[in-house]
Amino acid sequence: MKVLIVDDNGSTREVLRAILKNLGHEVVGEAEDGKGALKAFVELRPEVVLLDIIMPGISGIVVLEEIKRIVPAANVIMLTAVDQDDVTADLMTKGAAGIVFKPFSHEDLRKALAKLPK
Repeated sequence: MKVLIVDDNGSTREVLRAILKNLGHEVVGEAEDGKGALKAFVELRPEVVLLDIIMPGISGIVVLEEIKRIVPAANVIMLTAVDQDDVTADLMTKGAAGIVFKPFSHEDLRKALAKLPK
């Protein structure tokens, strides 16, 4: 799958890029904030977006809502260190295709991607 990685932490993006490559996916772009994420999404039209929640500027939740407005069927997997039931429920209501909790493993990411529609 063609994947867009959005996280304000360069080390996290690097780890995600390595895991995705190992899993046979193609990273078509990266962004470190919400504004860059929306620009990259429109330009690159990835099949999947891995999207951090807490970023400078526009939050990942707002970016999720905007991506779903642009392409309602978009596959967006949220990345977060916040493991709270109300946050999880809110993200799923807003259209997230999945949630991966930090710190994540290779297997966590593989499982989240495997659940996406083909």
